[in-house]
Amino acid sequence: VQLQASGGGLVQAGGSLRLSCAASGRTFRSYVMGWFRQPPGKAREFVAAVKWGDNPPYYADSVKGRFTISRDSAKDTVTLQMNHLKPEDTATYYCAADRQGLWPTEMHEYDFWGKGTLVTVSS
Repeated sequence: VQLQASGGGLVQAGGSLRLSCAASGRTFRSYVMGWFRQPPGKAREFVAAVKWGDNPPYYADSVKGRFTISRDSAKDTVTLQMNHLKPEDTATYYCAADRQGLWPTEMHEYDFWGKGTLVTVSS
């Protein structure tokens, strides 16, 4: 069982990045898929999550209107499109999968985690 995040890098403030998370080893089509991030020296925090079907996604207030989460259930991938990036978005970003999906914004609910990908936004 593996979640692999990719797409991080260095970008100037106001720019965009697209993160992707690919699942392997099992299907996550019925799981909630989420993105979390951990800024340098700070705790990990919720960013966005998406359930299956037509359920609306969840976003942290700090990224609403700038980030968009989407999933391709056929390919078992989830994407985080990040626009209008700010220096405070600098963090290691992690994708995760939640089997039950009762509390999509709660980190401790997630069962599987991928290794992070670093996003650095310069001012």
